[in-house]
Amino acid sequence: GSYNELEAYLYFSRAALEYMLKSGRQPDIIHTHDWHTAATGMLYWDVYNPMGLWRPQLVMTIHNLDNTVSPTYAQDTLNGAAAGWLKECLAIHGSKFSGLINGIDSGMWDPQRDCFLPAPFSSASPDPKKLCKEYVLKGLGIPIEEGVPVVTCISRLVPQKGIHLIKRAIYRTAELGGIFILLGSAPDDGINHDFMNLRDEFADDPKIKLLLMYSESLAHQLYAAADIIVVPSMFEPCGLTQLVSMQYGTIPVVRRTGGLADTVFDVDQDGEEGNGFVFDGADEGSLDSALDRAIQYYKEKPEWWAQLSRSDMQLNNTWDSRAGAYVDLYQSIL
Repeated sequence: GSYNELEAYLYFSRAALEYMLKSGRQPDIIHTHDWHTAATGMLYWDVYNPMGLWRPQLVMTIHNLDNTVSPTYAQDTLNGAAAGWLKECLAIHGSKFSGLINGIDSGMWDPQRDCFLPAPFSSASPDPKKLCKEYVLKGLGIPIEEGVPVVTCISRLVPQKGIHLIKRAIYRTAELGGIFILLGSAPDDGINHDFMNLRDEFADDPKIKLLLMYSESLAHQLYAAADIIVVPSMFEPCGLTQLVSMQYGTIPVVRRTGGLADTVFDVDQDGEEGNGFVFDGADEGSLDSALDRAIQYYKEKPEWWAQLSRSDMQLNNTWDSRAGAYVDLYQSIL
């Protein structure tokens, strides 16, 4: 038979409230997520609160505006076009609208315990990261050269992720003599075709590998092997790529937008907070300004770079460090 998603989630939302009412449970918070349980709030106030479900306060997380999961992106949705037809509603209730930074799963993303890596490493013992680099380069048939940075991009190949800047990063890394490894797939046939042509263009360059696919194991290995990761998103609700890369000592080059602006700070502009390289524009020159600095510093300041890599690994971007923000939010509405 057929499956009606709208009907199913409406039933689920009402069933959850019905259970609370009939069982006498009065939780402090009902936290709903996305459109699937959005009707819970309406049903609560219009039906179940008058019937005696009086205690709960409501929190709703919108995961696809795309994702209100950073303070800067929350402001982007209010002041820009990201919220679309919801913008007016969100503006009216702006005082109730918050953005909380995402965290990463330390059980999944930990270079000390990652089952996909040939050797574990950490900020206290970073040397095996070099073994991870050699392992990946040998596996992909890329020549191993001392002092040559490995630049990677691990991304869905969609317009949001800055397709033109990803392409530019490939060309610019090649011009500067670096290694570039792309791991990503494009749901759009036209974009996929463009990257297939780009792959053919670099077919004779052993330092440029465009892997138009997704592999969980290879993603883990690239995070560990790379020196630099490029995240040039046009907008980014929060992004996990830059958080994971820093966990693995890989330095992010990002465009200052959304959650990227909340988690990556420029080494030349943000003092002791500096943990990566940041650019503002959406043009190729802006990307070059950050990527060129990253590659230059890697080549010319090896000891400084090693310390930056260790410092990034010491940052706590896991959910353990984010939970307090949710507790504060809950407390603010009780």
